[in-house]
Amino acid sequence: MTTDKIEKKILLRAPQSRIWKALTDSQQFGAWFGMKIDGPFVAGTKMRVAIAPTKVDPEVAKKQEAYDGYPFDLMIERIEPERLFSFRWHPLDIDKDADTSNEPTTLVEFTLEPAQGGVLLTITESGFDQIPLAHRADAFKRNEGGWEMQTKMIEAYLEQNP
Repeated sequence: MTTDKIEKKILLRAPQSRIWKALTDSQQFGAWFGMKIDGPFVAGTKMRVAIAPTKVDPEVAKKQEAYDGYPFDLMIERIEPERLFSFRWHPLDIDKDADTSNEPTTLVEFTLEPAQGGVLLTITESGFDQIPLAHRADAFKRNEGGWEMQTKMIEAYLEQNP
């Protein structure tokens, strides 16, 4: 077991180009993930985004309502068409009591690869070992559960929006 990274995998039964669009079209990403995003994802840019209830699952949307409108930054790292999309963020930016502005960020990577029966999406978040010890376990625990939920959210989004 590693404390530095979270990795989730899901086999999605949709064309790779469709999954790619759900990941990298900022409006589609926001709809399933639960973010309000103004503007497109562009590698090398920093974006101010805000939490907004997901459009995919009413139960999850209800949990996100407590954070609705809460802003945080995404630093778009890499966009390799139909293969890799990555960004950096502060994993505790949704904690209104935590000042993470001077803390290291974690790297979130979405990787697509063809697989029997569909496309394998791997979501990896790494860099937790650099987060200050006082916040590390909480950040890891929250995001471990969050990424588990997000694998289901993108799957549901693709089913609802073929």
